[in-house]
Amino acid sequence: MNNILIQGDNLDAMSYLLRKRRLKSKIDLVYIDPPFATGGDFRVSEDRAATISKPKNGSVAYSDTLTGKDFLEFLRLRLEMIRELLSDRGSIYLHIDYKIGHYVKILMDEIFGQENFRNDITRIKCNPKNFDRIGYGNIKDMILFYTKTDSPIWNEPRAPYSEEDIIKLFPKVNADGRRYTTVPIHAPGETINGNSSQPFKGILPPKGRHWRTDVATLEQWDREGLIEWSSTGNPRKIIFADEREGKRVQDIWEFKDPQKTVYPTEKNSDMLDLIIKTSSAEDSIVMDCFCGSGTTLKSAQMLGRTWIGIDQSEIAINVTKEKIGSTEGNLFAEFSDYEFIDLSTNLQKAV
Repeated sequence: MNNILIQGDNLDAMSYLLRKRRLKSKIDLVYIDPPFATGGDFRVSEDRAATISKPKNGSVAYSDTLTGKDFLEFLRLRLEMIRELLSDRGSIYLHIDYKIGHYVKILMDEIFGQENFRNDITRIKCNPKNFDRIGYGNIKDMILFYTKTDSPIWNEPRAPYSEEDIIKLFPKVNADGRRYTTVPIHAPGETINGNSSQPFKGILPPKGRHWRTDVATLEQWDREGLIEWSSTGNPRKIIFADEREGKRVQDIWEFKDPQKTVYPTEKNSDMLDLIIKTSSAEDSIVMDCFCGSGTTLKSAQMLGRTWIGIDQSEIAINVTKEKIGSTEGNLFAEFSDYEFIDLSTNLQKAV
């Protein structure tokens, strides 16, 4: 399938994808950053590439004027359509702010199922704010992560250890200068006849526990110097810091918004890279139906995924075309061929 960029109302565009392109249950990942029900217009101007305030000058990039129940109904219709497009191994990440996010979660529980809720991710978006207000400074927004089923694409994400992490988590140093820690070689649960209940070096697992692996593997670890014996004869498995891939990614992310943007509310590309790497495969289709400046699409392109982008704003479409075009000449990604569809004129052409 070709990459597709669609200009038009995303409800009409997704209906087109379902009916004309037959993409029902074919999309593996959806990331959306919809309007946040702020009640204002977002503009771009010559002296200010993007703004989250409400200046009187500049062209309107998009309007965020729906609020309350009108906004929730607007979002509901689109989430129901997204669910139809998602594959059984699909995921959706919905980026929203703290003022409306708790209402949106109830909506997503209803559409995707509370059992498929995975995370409410806190995203640190900026540096601390010091202006006066009644309330604490707001430096975060939220990303609601749901899957369509209990068998999604999931490529375990890992973050590098910091120097502080290494010192804290791997406090011991061996004769070669390698940092390490040790973990028990037994686990809760007693087995009676299995290999994990047999004696190791004449020692049985503690009462109510079993060895984490078979005795032959424990003996191999011991021969390789991977078992540390305490002064009281207690064996523990050695884990070296330089052999670990990194630490598990948690549900608080620090991906601050870029300072210089070409479109309002443009998001951090490293954040999109993490989402796409984690919840899609190289044969996946990734969709952003509020694509804005095209950051999601470019990340998908750079990571070798097929993408679909939709936006109603002509400014957004033009910025996206420029951003996607910037992959040309990049050593890590081929120039993106894509099909452009303007639903308002029924124009379709390859770019």
